[in-house]
Order: sequence, then C-alpha cells, then structure tokens
Amino acid sequence: MKAYIKTFGCQMNENDSERIMYLLENEGYERTYDIAASDLIVINTCTVREKAKNKLYGHIGNLKILKSKNRDILICIGGCTAQDLKEKLIEDFPFVDIVFGTHNIAELPELINRRVSTGKSICSIENNGFDPDLFKVKREYDFKAFVPITIGCDNYCSYCIVPFVRGNEKSVEVKKIIRNIEGLVSKGVIEVTLIGQNVNSYGKDLNEACTFSGLLEKVSDIKGLKRIRFMTSHPKDFSRSVIDIIKNRDNLVGHIHLPLQAGSNKILKEMNRNYTREDYLNIIENIREEIPDCSITTDIIVGFPGEERDDFLETLDMVRKVRFNRAFTFIYSPREGTRASKIKDYILSEEKKKWFKELLENQNRISYEENKKFAGKKFEVLVEGRSKKGANLLEGRMENNTIVNFKGEEKLIGSFARVKINRVKSFYLMGKIYI
Repeated sequence: MKAYIKTFGCQMNENDSERIMYLLENEGYERTYDIAASDLIVINTCTVREKAKNKLYGHIGNLKILKSKNRDILICIGGCTAQDLKEKLIEDFPFVDIVFGTHNIAELPELINRRVSTGKSICSIENNGFDPDLFKVKREYDFKAFVPITIGCDNYCSYCIVPFVRGNEKSVEVKKIIRNIEGLVSKGVIEVTLIGQNVNSYGKDLNEACTFSGLLEKVSDIKGLKRIRFMTSHPKDFSRSVIDIIKNRDNLVGHIHLPLQAGSNKILKEMNRNYTREDYLNIIENIREEIPDCSITTDIIVGFPGEERDDFLETLDMVRKVRFNRAFTFIYSPREGTRASKIKDYILSEEKKKWFKELLENQNRISYEENKKFAGKKFEVLVEGRSKKGANLLEGRMENNTIVNFKGEEKLIGSFARVKINRVKSFYLMGKIYI
C-alpha cells in the first residue's frame, strides 16, 4: 500500500509528518511522492494565515477528482486547520474520510481501521494530553533531524491561533531529549534542529529544573554532533546565557531566528508580544557584540489592525537598523477566535500592499548586501540534496543557514563540502567546490 503525505507550515508540522509516516509504515504503507498512485493521502495542514487555509481548501477540492476515480482511496486531513475547523472539513468536503487533530496523531492507524470497517467518516480532535511518542519518526534525511523539545504555546499573541490548536506548552524531559539525540548520532545524524513554538521558555514546567541554555549545553556535549540549530526564539525571554553558550560552543551554529513582528511599540503592545523595540535592539546589540558573524533572521507582519503609516515606518527603521540576513514577511491575516480579529481595521488593503512592497524592496536589498560579504570566501557547507536551481547542482547550507548551490556528485549528499562563493543572490549563494 502506498501513502502520500503533503505538509504545509512550520518545522513542527514537518516533524509531525515524520511521525505520521512512522505510524503508517508500521501498518504496511510505503511512502510515495506520486499522489495518483497512492492508496492513502494525508494532508498535514497549517492555519497560521488565511492564505494557508485557502490554499488548503483548493488542494482538498482537487482531491475530489482522485476520489471519484478510485473510491477506495482514503483521504485524511490532519494538523492545525483540522484541529481548528473539526467537523466542518467533512461538512465542506464529504469525500474526506478522516479528520484528526494535532493531539491525535498516534490514533491515526486505529482511525484508519475504523474508517475501513464502518465506512463512516471520522473526526477525532480531542486533546488526550501529552503524547509520549514524539521521537518515533520516519526521518526525511539520514544525516539531519528535527528534535521537538516543547509542544504547544502559552504566549497568546493576539494575532495567533497556535495556542488554541496546539494547546498549552509542555516541555520534553531533558533525559529523553539527550537519549534521543544520542541515538540519532549513533545512526549517522550530524545535525539536529531543536524545535518548539518558543524554545526559550523550555523547562519552566519540568520538575527537574533546566533552562534552555542548560539544555543547549547538554546537547552540545554529545560527541559526534557537528551542528545544533534551534527555532523559534521569542524575544520576550531570550536570555544572555543563550548568547554565551553559542559563543563558547563550536557545534552551536551562528544563526538565530528571532521574530520581530513589528517595530512600533504601540503595535507590539496590541500584539501582546511583551517586549519593546528597545528591548529587541538590546538583544541584537548583545548578539553582535558576542557573536559578530551571527546570522539573524526574523518574521514581520505588515498591516496589523490599528497600524498606521508611522507605525509601519518604525518597522522599516528596525529593518534598516538590524539588517536581517533574511526576513519572512506577511500581510496581516485575521484568524477567527483571536483577539486581533476583533480589532477594527481602517487601513485599506491596497495601502497595506504598498507597505508590504516597500518592506520587501528594503529587505531584499539588505539581504543581497549582506550576502555580498561572502563573495570570494570559502565555507564548510552541509550538502542536503539536489538543487532546484539547475541540472547537476547540489544544495547545501552554511553554518549561518545561508543556502549555497554548486556543482557536485550525488555521493556528497549528507556530508560536508568546502565551497568557495563566486556569485551572490538575495536569497542564496552560488559556489564551487575546492580542495
């Protein structure tokens, strides 16, 4: 039997899809990347933005054709949108067989068996508590892995639906994380990414006290682990101790993803972000002082309810001051059930689009200028796979998370290569292997 999985959204969703594939393999399924050849389709959804939901609805609608050709295909919708919309997904798409929430991944095999035996569509979205099987995954790569250290979120940013669909924050026990990573390294993994909605708040709910910087230190001690990444960090509790441990440990990479979201204190307050632009700049100053070559990436929302031109200009000012290596930028999208969705918004969509364009132009220029600093220099790159930029090209990642494309043989995938940068783009680099 063949299983096809389509993943939308963040690294947590990618990790969830790896968990789903592990469960399906145990039930006798083999993964396929050809949706038309599949016996079971899983769509792992994202609900962070309205655009993601609309894209999902279009994707599900297209599955009706497959279902009409083969009524035995099982269509399963999971993830954050499933948790949010529940039975409405089956109401809107009666050909969907199973809807399962973010807390119900471990139930999927049983749900499949029940669907086959009863012939009735199923919706399972109950929060059954902490799932102990977070580390049972079918990994996409042999040489790198996502490692969840927290699930859920307690921050309740006014625009964000995640706490409502992922639940309250729970930390994974230190011993379980270390034991899991040691096992991964013994199987050839050389890079891990510690993931959570806010990794900085790790350990606050554990009986055995451990801070995030303390966890980083323990993970860094694991022999054979070449690179350690983490995301996402929240500025409100980003500690100096995290900077210190990155500075002093060679296998902790020089890349920090630190979502700004807005540069106006008025908007940050409305967003319930619990820090000011001054707080954020102070963090950046500390990072630059201790880790001068550290790459800093961010998320920015344009057009939040109540945001005016002057507020946007403060965000633009922050972009120019910080000089992010890259920014993931979005026009505000209301999510039903959040506090921000109830705030009156007077700014026209056309005006927001102008701001968004202005932000992109500034950030793209800065990204290009920052990348130009790498031209002519040599870097160690972890080769991750084939590149989409051209035939015979490989794609790798520098320590600071910058993508590099270069010619090379497929046998290099999963290993480090020394690459000299010879061409620069805003979002990636081109290079040549040297010995």
